[in-house]
Amino acid sequence: MASTSTSSTKAAQPTLGARSRALRLTRMQEMIRDHGPTPLSRIADVLGVTVMTVRRDLAGEDSPLICLGGHVLEASPGGGENRYSIDREADQHAQRKRLACQHAARRVVEGDSLFIDCGTTMTHLAEALPPEIGLSVICYSLNIANIVSQRPNTQVILLGGLYHPSSASFASEEGVAYLKRLGVNKAFLSAGGVDARRGVSCSNFHEVPIKQAAIESAAECYVVIDQSKLGRFRPAFYSTLEVFSAIVVGGTPEQDQLDLFSDFPVEVVAG
Repeated sequence: MASTSTSSTKAAQPTLGARSRALRLTRMQEMIRDHGPTPLSRIADVLGVTVMTVRRDLAGEDSPLICLGGHVLEASPGGGENRYSIDREADQHAQRKRLACQHAARRVVEGDSLFIDCGTTMTHLAEALPPEIGLSVICYSLNIANIVSQRPNTQVILLGGLYHPSSASFASEEGVAYLKRLGVNKAFLSAGGVDARRGVSCSNFHEVPIKQAAIESAAECYVVIDQSKLGRFRPAFYSTLEVFSAIVVGGTPEQDQLDLFSDFPVEVVAG
């Protein structure tokens, strides 16, 4: 009986490979906690392993991390009341969102190739696009695709991947790679927070590689928000402010708040 007990104890012990994987995952979590979503190649270099080893570590069902757009990030960021829900956000500050988007849409001209971000603010921008003109629209969310697909003379490119119900959007490495190969005249980005010091952020980490690819691909970039987003910072950072041609804000922010953004091109649309 004693021999059987000892054998069972040894069998229950994790293997050397399992222990090594657990240590690597812990180190990855620490890196992401300190630096946010981190390139896959950077993770591999720091750990002294191959990219394939990192991918295998992340592939397990117990992994708290995932790889999207060539970046390693938290599999389930946030939680509870802080999680973004497109249904909950749909009616929040709708009039201010609409005003900001109508103002931003005036920049769109015949023949433009546009990237339109996901989120409830961007539905107002899709609806505000000048009617009848010829456009190409790149998007990765169902709510935007449903609107722009009804427009005449508009070519719609929907980036696919894993569907995320919280924002009705898709995400995949392939979609990010494809977006980087496209020519974009103007990118319109949404945000959960725009902070003068810490930059632009959102609630969903899976959106970060897509937003960053759009910024990289576009000749002009605009972030379009309502005033409630000013001064806020959400968990998923995706850009500094200087990349934007304009920060379009719907509403009437306090002047002391606007003063914090004096170095950046803020356009306020009162309403």
